[in-house]
Amino acid sequence: MSLHTLNKAPGNSTALQDCLNSLQAGDALLLIEDGVYAALNAYDELFQHAKSLGVDCYVLEADTDARGLKALNSLFTTASYNTFVELSCQHQPVVSWA
Repeated sequence: MSLHTLNKAPGNSTALQDCLNSLQAGDALLLIEDGVYAALNAYDELFQHAKSLGVDCYVLEADTDARGLKALNSLFTTASYNTFVELSCQHQPVVSWA
C-alpha cells in the first residue's frame, strides 16, 4: 500500500497521468501544492480508474485554501497536515510525483 503525492497541476507535466497509471488497490493519493487543481470537478473523469480500484483520494486543505478552491470532486477528502503525516506513516513507500 503506497501513498502517492502529486504536486503538479494538470497539464504542467505528465506526472498526473503517470501517477494515475501506477495506482493499485489499497493505495492512497494525496494532491498537494499545485496538484490540488486536479481535484476540480473538470478533471473528474481522470479519476474513474482510481475510484474503481478503491484508492483513497485526499487533497491538502491548506493548499486548496491558499488557492481559493471550493467546489472539488467529491471523491477527494480534505486532509490536514496531521493527516498527511498519518498517511505517510500508514503507507509504504511514499511516492512523490513531480
